Amino acid sequence: MRKSLRSRSGSGGRSGGRGPARTARRRAGTAAATAALLAVSGLLAGCGVFGGSSSDAEAERAAPSARPPLWNRAPASVAAVGDSITRGFDACVVLADCPEVSWSTGTDSKVRSLALRLLGAPAAKERSWNHAATGAKMSDLPGQLAQAAQNKPELVTIMVGANDACQDTAKQMTPVADFRKSFEASMRQLRAGAPKAQVYVSSVPDLKRLWSTGRGNPLGRQIWKLGICATMLGDSQNMSKLAQDRRNMVYERVVAYNNVLKDVCAKDPRCRYDGGAVFDFRFTGDQLSHWDWFHPSKDGQSRLAEIAYRNVTAVKPPV
Repeated sequence: MRKSLRSRSGSGGRSGGRGPARTARRRAGTAAATAALLAVSGLLAGCGVFGGSSSDAEAERAAPSARPPLWNRAPASVAAVGDSITRGFDACVVLADCPEVSWSTGTDSKVRSLALRLLGAPAAKERSWNHAATGAKMSDLPGQLAQAAQNKPELVTIMVGANDACQDTAKQMTPVADFRKSFEASMRQLRAGAPKAQVYVSSVPDLKRLWSTGRGNPLGRQIWKLGICATMLGDSQNMSKLAQDRRNMVYERVVAYNNVLKDVCAKDPRCRYDGGAVFDFRFTGDQLSHWDWFHPSKDGQSRLAEIAYRNVTAVKPPV
């Protein structure tokens, strides 16, 4: 046991003789290893393996460009597509278009169209275009948007869908699936020619409310017999269950169309739906054409322009 202790003591004595050099080498090795570890850690951090790296800052700087573009509340040009409402049908003369009073691109100072409010009179004449067509349905929209894209507008307004519900019979109304397919194709068509154009989509008006408002006018009832929106206005004084079921079917189809407009528009970061504002608007007799008591009058066109201007210039889209 003593020998063992002496041996250990001897070893300790010999190592004690070389202690400072060995300790220095050990410290140098540790320092080198630490430096290498720090260098590797820094390299890995730069590659994004660890948090708090320079790449995080770069990602933060790059993030804003990946966000949807901000809505331009003051577009410098406007193109309109849609149906007879956007053409100002029956607002000036009987059974004829009157685009100068269009809610979107009209030049009438009393209506004060969206284009006039946004651009002013001189610029509106040069930088607004109306490609809408009386009688147009959603299936016609791709062609209209292809024309609008050629103008390179900063804003395109869309109001279409009433004619898809206004048919001779309820069975002839455009199926909702077809309506959606055509609207999606329309948006693709626009994006192919005008990828940065903003789009303002108006909801389809409540046709049942228009029937309820206009049915009390004798002249309107006579004009309705010519075949204007027969699914809703036909046999306008008939209050039987069969007639009411037909009108309710048209009402529900319009609601479904508006849901499609909302859904498809929501998928495009440069598209803004009106939140159902036009559908909810309560047209009065003064706001309906005094020739057919169905299409908007000049006053009605002005109200549509007010709704559009409010929504286009709002900081946030309507809910």
